[in-house]
Amino acid sequence: MHRLTGMAIRFPKTVVLVSTMITLVFASLMVKIHIDTDPENMLEPDQPERVFYDQMKETFGIHDLIVVGIKHPDTVFTPERLERIQRIIDAFLEIPGVIPQDVVSLTTTDDIRSEGGLLRIRPVMNTVPATDAEVQAIREAIRNNPFLDEKIASRDGRAVAIYVPIQDKSMSYRISKEMKAILKRELLPGMKAHIAGLPIAEDTFGHEMFIEMAIVAPIVFLAVMFIVWLLFRQLLFLPPVALTAMYSTIWAMGLLIGTGHTVHIMSSMIPVFLMPIAILDDVHILSEFFDRLKHGAERLVALREAYRPLYRPMLFTSLTSAVGFGSLALTDIPPVRVFGVFVAFGIMVAWVLTMTLVPAMIVLIPEKYLQRVSRTFQKDRKTLLDRILHPTRHITFHRAKIVLAASLVVLFVGIGGVLKIKVNDNPVRWFRARHPIRIADAVLNKNFGGTYMAYLVVESDEPERMKDPDVVAYIDRLQDYLESHPVVGKTSSIADIVTRINRVLHDDKPSYERVPDSHDAVGQFLFLYQTAGDPNDLDNFLDREARRANIWIQMKSGNNRDMQSVEDYLKAFVAQNPLPKGVQIHWSGLTYINKVWQNLMVKGMLRAILGSALIVFILMWVEFGSIIMALLSMLPLTLAIVL
Repeated sequence: MHRLTGMAIRFPKTVVLVSTMITLVFASLMVKIHIDTDPENMLEPDQPERVFYDQMKETFGIHDLIVVGIKHPDTVFTPERLERIQRIIDAFLEIPGVIPQDVVSLTTTDDIRSEGGLLRIRPVMNTVPATDAEVQAIREAIRNNPFLDEKIASRDGRAVAIYVPIQDKSMSYRISKEMKAILKRELLPGMKAHIAGLPIAEDTFGHEMFIEMAIVAPIVFLAVMFIVWLLFRQLLFLPPVALTAMYSTIWAMGLLIGTGHTVHIMSSMIPVFLMPIAILDDVHILSEFFDRLKHGAERLVALREAYRPLYRPMLFTSLTSAVGFGSLALTDIPPVRVFGVFVAFGIMVAWVLTMTLVPAMIVLIPEKYLQRVSRTFQKDRKTLLDRILHPTRHITFHRAKIVLAASLVVLFVGIGGVLKIKVNDNPVRWFRARHPIRIADAVLNKNFGGTYMAYLVVESDEPERMKDPDVVAYIDRLQDYLESHPVVGKTSSIADIVTRINRVLHDDKPSYERVPDSHDAVGQFLFLYQTAGDPNDLDNFLDREARRANIWIQMKSGNNRDMQSVEDYLKAFVAQNPLPKGVQIHWSGLTYINKVWQNLMVKGMLRAILGSALIVFILMWVEFGSIIMALLSMLPLTLAIVL
């Protein structure tokens, strides 16, 4: 290390030139940047829950949904307002990336009714009503159909919902902007619209996060420079620090992008984390050099004396910081692993630059400026920082018992807090309370069955098993039970279709709103629904061989703890009501996937903390050659983490 610094002192211009050229090479790699805003990629591609979700989407033609709610303080059910809603839906169907055949709305979703003894399956609003009587008929049709009530229209008639499936959640931000333009153009005075759904929350967060990082990173850089200026009050010490922060960040991001990694939401935070850490060794060196310069030492002597006692401490502090971030490689979350590894790389780059670039730049500072610094400060002059910090040594030496007692209090307070930790997340809650997405989420979940989609897949190895009356009846009971959970607002399945058709075919008698006892009857009802209406509607709930059935579960909250609560609620039902023989159930959906990766992240972070603590302890043991000293050196870190 001494030779490395000596080389930089002897060949300062070469070191600066080579460092700059290497930085330009890494910077050139950034043109290959590919941004990834999909939180689903927090899971490995072969993660079982993710693989099953992909299979389920393909089997049932399920896509991520954007939910649009249109409200009026009086009612949306007037001919003029319904005509505007139809125009809005038609415009939505033309947006690139929207899947028109699967849009759920007044004009695209079928209602099942009996007319003149015949089964009629057609859109709820086939044409815009011209009279109040026709409007009332549409509203009554929705109220009388459990499949539609509180799904496409609120119970009080003041709001309607449009569920818009999209080809890929990465399109949701762009599609939502086009939706807003359509709504702005078509809505009548008094009508308001809200756009919600996990896909738009996640994609919008990704876009806004990158914008925030683009704003925050320069602010962090300027803040770091300001703090360095406060420490030394000398502008000539800023360039070495600035270049260390910038170069190490560019090397880390350039290598990340150049090696083919996407810049995920996590990766976008690397500059904000890395820049303050990168300058720590610089501050140590400049502080030592500054002190020696104030005492009249010659530049090169002051520089060598500044480095000599700091070689090993700087190496070990950099290694421990790199180990801390590198330990994130132990997590099961790919973007977190990438984040940790490249921050660790950037920290070690910063150490190398401190050993080479910083002394080279100090050597290149004109002598007249250094002389001016030396004359400015007197030997016995104390800075504000000195006056604040120096008294603490007296407290430490003469009040050791009090310090230890205070540390124990800190430890117990921290442990008390740790025991209250609750693992929970909801991408919508990543936004501030007044963000339009948060407002839309609250409004739509209050008026409808819920904007958070989860799916429960019922499956068997036997073909046609899902048409068995016992299985369909079990699904029907399961749905009733789930809807009694406070978070679950609405469920939909083939059981709703079968019971609705059975009632309609028996003169709309409520007593027939049940699953028929005959396997043939169930099959015929589903066949009627498929042939008389849109064939694609049944595909969302039943696969072609009738081995799998899909239950749509609309939840009013996307919190991980609420998702877990619904899972536990279902387990209690299954424990008391065993599944039909040969039938299994599996959870899926974006709300469920979010819970899975969050739990994996928490477990991975725990492993990372324990792993890094062990490695840091070993490094300290090697450094001090004493287990007692190594344990002592771990105390501040442990207290800080626990607190």
